[in-house]
Amino acid sequence: MTSEVKRAIVAGHGAFAEGLISAVGQITGIADRFVGVSNAGLTPAGLEEALRAALSSSGARVVFTDLPAGSCTIAARRIARGDAGLAVVTGVALPTLLSFAFGADLESATAQGRAALAIVEAPRVT
Repeated sequence: MTSEVKRAIVAGHGAFAEGLISAVGQITGIADRFVGVSNAGLTPAGLEEALRAALSSSGARVVFTDLPAGSCTIAARRIARGDAGLAVVTGVALPTLLSFAFGADLESATAQGRAALAIVEAPRVT
């Protein structure tokens, strides 16, 4: 890890965070800008403690989570209620993290994530 302050925490179910951070690393080589937190095996209090520890040790001011009403988001929102400078972004996807890794602000990074969503239809066979 570099001495640079981490840009964000990525938190989610199972290996979600690890997978996204790994993908950022494979594509860009700069996965060290993120710290992953999994809710696996943690109680709600334990998850909140793990997020607080990751925020404290990393200096990150953003938490990206997987589900809007998931345990990671709930824990991050509890922390953010007492920390006006902490942003919580839910429903994170790889395009969002890639944009943020390269220095985009939250508005631009989330716009990239939204813009990347598409339905690709298979050709109809008659």
